[in-house]
Amino acid sequence: ANIRRHPLEIPPPCEKDWPKDDEEDFFLQDPDRKRDALPQPFRMINKLVMQVFESAMEIIERREMLQEAQKRKVQPTRYSPTAEFQVTGRANCLAVSGKYIFVGLSVGLAAFSTCDCKEICASDAVKTEICALHASDLGNESHVLLAVDEMGLVWLFCFHKESFLLIKALNEVGDISMKSTCVEVVLSLGGDYAGVLLQGNKKAWLEIYQLPKDSWLREMEKNPGAAAGLACSERRPSCTAVHSAVLNTFLLQDSQVSANQADPKLDLPVLLLTVKPPKPITGSSFESPLDALKEVDDGSMLGLGYNHLIKDLQWELQEAIFRSTYQEYLEAEGVIKEEIPRHATFHFLLPSQVLQMGPDMEVQADVPAGIGVHWDGNHNFCLYLLNNPLNEQTDSDLKPDVVWPCAAPIACSAVSSCFRYLALAGEDATITIWDKQLGFPLSVTAILEERFIRSIHFL
Repeated sequence: ANIRRHPLEIPPPCEKDWPKDDEEDFFLQDPDRKRDALPQPFRMINKLVMQVFESAMEIIERREMLQEAQKRKVQPTRYSPTAEFQVTGRANCLAVSGKYIFVGLSVGLAAFSTCDCKEICASDAVKTEICALHASDLGNESHVLLAVDEMGLVWLFCFHKESFLLIKALNEVGDISMKSTCVEVVLSLGGDYAGVLLQGNKKAWLEIYQLPKDSWLREMEKNPGAAAGLACSERRPSCTAVHSAVLNTFLLQDSQVSANQADPKLDLPVLLLTVKPPKPITGSSFESPLDALKEVDDGSMLGLGYNHLIKDLQWELQEAIFRSTYQEYLEAEGVIKEEIPRHATFHFLLPSQVLQMGPDMEVQADVPAGIGVHWDGNHNFCLYLLNNPLNEQTDSDLKPDVVWPCAAPIACSAVSSCFRYLALAGEDATITIWDKQLGFPLSVTAILEERFIRSIHFL
């Protein structure tokens, strides 16, 4: 018989003896709040519902955090419009001059007062859509306007005592094959000069006009009745359709009579300069150094680099050596052959030490004395005087009076509001600030590498 000599031992509890329940955190539950386990499938439904609630709470907390961060940011002040301009058609552009706001419409122009924002007069002398508009105050309640329409034509207007007077279309030609399109228009401060950049027949050139504003003002003072008659014909009456048609007819007849009695004869603008883009430098045609020296001026300033002694054979040999050395880089980057540029940036410049005037030239402190021009992809910033006598040979290429060569092609430029400082930004991301009054650079700043400067402005 088997007799137990030792007392019966109870084995200690282990994990195998724990109850198998779907709740993994059952040991964390409060015994007082313990409920009977739900049977399936209600336990699975309960778990899914709790997961949905937890996800929703996480989304709510995240959105509340974003709202709190948004509240901490500085909120910009929102301003509501104080007045509205009621225009006929679509407003494309506007320009402010004196106490007037000029608006380019889908057909013609309109002038508004800055005081009460009411329309003063309108003009439909140009039957096309106005896309760009520039204005300058001439004094004595007169303003000059340059408008560019959808066809690329530049229209010159004079606004005097609440009336528009069309003077001329600057680039209008009779031969359609000689048609040119305006790319950019710049009006000098004070309305003394106007610059128009034109393109046509795969060419580009810059035309600088002198505006005879003094003669315009004298002619306007001599014929105040003509301007008043034109103002009546251009002003739009506010009545019913039938009465407005009759009223317009009588007003138009009266204005034609008054205009015929005293029609102002305004002088046309004078073409001062025609600046063409620089041609690519090619091989020399000089036979000896003496021939090249004859073409050079007094040697007091730099030129564009055309008067050199490098032959075509030397250019070809140098290009062959360069291509053989850097062939793999040229194929990867795809080098483009140099072409004549078709776009330029230009500024009107006041008298300074850089623009050396002759003793017989009249200089006024607030009237531009020259222009600064740089063409796309070119290293040179060229300056031309505006007070030089007109050349008889207008077809010949005009040479700049001063040339500023830069280390890299000029990407963009800007002139300060005081017209003293000039900023030149190169394609190598280097910005140079020039003091035109003294004629030397103030600072040179290099931006980070692999950056291209597209525009620059003075604040």
